[in-house]
Amino acid sequence: MTEQPATVDNKVGKCLLHNWVEERAVAALDTQETKAHIQKHGHRGILTIDQESKMETVSTLRAAYIPPKSPGVRLRGIRGELLEKHIAQMISEKIHADLNPPTPKTDFCSTTKNDFCMEGFVPLTPETTEVCVYDYKTEQAVTFWSENYQRIQGVTAVGTPNVPFRKSALFSTPISERLDEIEPPPDN
Repeated sequence: MTEQPATVDNKVGKCLLHNWVEERAVAALDTQETKAHIQKHGHRGILTIDQESKMETVSTLRAAYIPPKSPGVRLRGIRGELLEKHIAQMISEKIHADLNPPTPKTDFCSTTKNDFCMEGFVPLTPETTEVCVYDYKTEQAVTFWSENYQRIQGVTAVGTPNVPFRKSALFSTPISERLDEIEPPPDN
């Protein structure tokens, strides 16, 4: 068998590696359709002569495969199956309970109600033992530091004991102005 020369033109298109066996097989079929139709749909009548035949719906594997058949008798007892189902259900419920704990009961009690509103408590206003009139707007507040200002180191001299933490300029007052004072400032 000799190979066709490479100069021979194909009627339909170029064949892969100048396959002359394929070209001879389809040479009679190339005359019926146009070049574009053959390239799109291929040659008719190569695989089958019956043009109206339909494709098989069953593959060879499906046709040859036979599923295994059961023996037709019980392989396990009823009690064993029921026991297995019961154990599986118990394990499933336990895991579900572990993963989804029940929501705790919501306590809608505020801190004020819980700590200050006791049942049976009757508030009483204490009676005053000493009649003193204080003006909170003008008087100095009583604190730990205002009670113990004599013991604090580094505080400027206190001018009046009623207001110990007010500003004092005694440390920067010239001595010539301080000589006129009757009483020297107390030392801390």
